[in-house]
Amino acid sequence: MAAEVHLQEERYIFKPTLRRNIFILLIAGVVVFGLGLFLAMNSEGHGESAGHGKEGHASIEATTHDMTASLQHETHDEDTAADQHKAEGGEHHGSEPWMKRLFTTLWMNNVFFTGLGIIGLFFVAIQYAAQAGWSSGIKRIPLAMGSWIPYAGVLMIILWFVVKGDLFHWSHAGLFDQNSPEFDPIINGKGGFFYWPLAKGTFPAFFMARMVIFFGMWFLFFTWIKREMLQEDLAGGVTTTHWLKARKFSTWFLLFFAVSSSVSAWDWVMSIDTHWFSTMFGWYMFASWWVTGLAFITLVVVFLKDAGYLKIVNANHLHDLGKFVFAFSIFWTYIWFGQFLLIYYANIPEETVYFIERMRTAPYSWIFFANLFLNFVLPFLLFMTRDAKRHMTMLKVVCPIVIIGHWFDFFNMITPGVMHFEGGVGFLEIGTAMIFMSAFLLVVLTALSKMPLFGKNHPMLEESLHHHI
Repeated sequence: MAAEVHLQEERYIFKPTLRRNIFILLIAGVVVFGLGLFLAMNSEGHGESAGHGKEGHASIEATTHDMTASLQHETHDEDTAADQHKAEGGEHHGSEPWMKRLFTTLWMNNVFFTGLGIIGLFFVAIQYAAQAGWSSGIKRIPLAMGSWIPYAGVLMIILWFVVKGDLFHWSHAGLFDQNSPEFDPIINGKGGFFYWPLAKGTFPAFFMARMVIFFGMWFLFFTWIKREMLQEDLAGGVTTTHWLKARKFSTWFLLFFAVSSSVSAWDWVMSIDTHWFSTMFGWYMFASWWVTGLAFITLVVVFLKDAGYLKIVNANHLHDLGKFVFAFSIFWTYIWFGQFLLIYYANIPEETVYFIERMRTAPYSWIFFANLFLNFVLPFLLFMTRDAKRHMTMLKVVCPIVIIGHWFDFFNMITPGVMHFEGGVGFLEIGTAMIFMSAFLLVVLTALSKMPLFGKNHPMLEESLHHHI
């Protein structure tokens, strides 16, 4: 019986009903986005940035020690100086609050869904490098997720030129001019990381080169690995030729990913809070990407299984996927706590302000604590037993919680550093997430429908068929 399943090819059919439902989600997202943008443009907070955040500053001062409050005032003074500079005909460091909010949610969602695409490829590469056999029947799903990489790359490059003045404080030339009132010695010291080999404050050649190289190499590795995986289907029987080539490309990808994932975290997220840094941030962002990607893979496997596909997948495979989500939810929490404890306990103002802003400021404080509940407490409690990780119903409950929870995690990584006390989750943010999710699903499911759901000539498929834990 196992041999018959082994030889029977399965193809996913992207049904018009599901496609229509995704387009409905997309249209609904556009409507919610439009409503949120309209409300943001006409909100009471609409106006120049010089006066924003006074109430927030008062709140911070009332709840933190004097050094942190002083640092907050310095930030406020910088904003006031920027407005004064604008009044004198100079460069202004911020758009209207509604526009900054729009730019922030676009950038944040693109970074979040970029991670899902990259993690799909990372999952495939890990399976090849580790010579894992259990996952042979599900690797086409994360492979399809990698189809999002080129779309994310093009959007990231375009968005950067649109949002850079509002999201990336370091992109303003005056910060590197010692004769300018805006000169910042700390940011000037980091200038080479962005602008080399050009002069500081000109075009960030090194920064943009990294972005282009990362996406270019990720897409190349995706193309090479996908080619070898699909060539297995055309081979006349079980063969290790294409498996060995895919394993070679996967190994090189993992080496490149080890560097590029951390540097991209510094570039696209950590540099928004230019004065702040964490040596653990690359690991932290990877952990958030990784567990979100695992939850998405698991959810797609469950829904395909529920729809009658993936007959070769059994409760043991689901158990393994559930264990991954369970284990790396704990791993994310470990990284989160390690980063938080080292910074907060040291009580150095220029470092702790990052957490103070997120813990004790109204727009972000509830998200800060909800992160722990959604991304650790619930997955830990709901996935603690063996049976919970083997039942599709429980997987359908926990995986969306993890995905939504880590969307909030990325929101709190990015938004406070841009919006300060004017951020929040509303129609604009929800609508943007709905649009991105719809586009991501359309790309992934279309790619999945164009190839067999598993490689019938994969040399380890037989091991997967007899997988038992």
